[in-house]
Amino acid sequence: MVQERTLPTFNTATTQITKEEGLRLYEDMTLGRFFEDKCAEMYYRGKMFGFVHLYNGQEAVSTGVIQSMRPGEDFVSSTYRDHVHALSAGVPAREVMAELFGKATGCSKGRGGSMHMFSAEHRLLGGYAFVAEGIPVAAGAAFQSKYRREVLKDKNADQVTACFFGDGAANNGQFFETLNMAALWKLPIIFVVENNKWAIGMAHERATSEPEIYKKASVFNMVGVEVDGMDVLAVRAVAQEAVARARAGEGPTLIEALTYRFRGHSLADPDELRSKAEKEFWFARDPIKKLAAYLVEQNLASEDELKAIERKIQDVIDDAVKFAESSPEPDPNELYRFVFAEDE
Repeated sequence: MVQERTLPTFNTATTQITKEEGLRLYEDMTLGRFFEDKCAEMYYRGKMFGFVHLYNGQEAVSTGVIQSMRPGEDFVSSTYRDHVHALSAGVPAREVMAELFGKATGCSKGRGGSMHMFSAEHRLLGGYAFVAEGIPVAAGAAFQSKYRREVLKDKNADQVTACFFGDGAANNGQFFETLNMAALWKLPIIFVVENNKWAIGMAHERATSEPEIYKKASVFNMVGVEVDGMDVLAVRAVAQEAVARARAGEGPTLIEALTYRFRGHSLADPDELRSKAEKEFWFARDPIKKLAAYLVEQNLASEDELKAIERKIQDVIDDAVKFAESSPEPDPNELYRFVFAEDE
């Protein structure tokens, strides 16, 4: 078992959250978990092909960050583990599932598949198969927001960009180059490192000279924050501060969320490299169960209300599968369509 870092503590007594907000967080995380579980089922039934990387266990990061922004207005840049980021950003489950089935009704018209979710409508800048590929793209989106506001004098251009990537990407050159530019230009961007301890089969501690990624922010005179990525309230708190900082023109933030994927790297991974003890340590910290317990303890929700949300989400997932199965395949005559933006 790789040495566990001491997880930062979060005082829930400092949290101000309404019942509506709490249930929204719970619903969003449940949607992500149920969706990914259904993806696993569909993949093993031969309904999906290629590589499919699931997000189980990391839901608190996606929900905590994206639900602290303005879904549909602010920008989100993802990775190849992108289904749940798309859902949190507001892309309908139908469109995400159809994309996984390779159907024309998918959010990327059936051309992207699991690793390339995209939705201009929902400001989802894309999933990216190459490690760290989305980082400079996210910086570009943040730059245009700043340019529109400061040069074109568009007072409505206060959008913030959230850029998600894994611990493995933090050793990539694009990470350092982009953080440097973002700091120099004070871009309205949040860099979110989802440190799930493993870059495919490589333990993070064996691959980097400084395992505490958030400390690298200091090199660029940038705010760096470490957070328990299994606690949605903790993630939400640091994300809200980072969003406010970015929107006020105070520049970027690097958030390192310590989290864990409950499944292998992809559905083709037998997951034999991680120890049983390590898995059990993290399984016990399930972010959805943690939030559910908090909501009940604080009298913000009852068990019946949470069960009702789960039933509602299950109906959404079942509907998404039916929609994907009944949707048409992309027309072969349109093979070269959507290569350029004007083809829309």
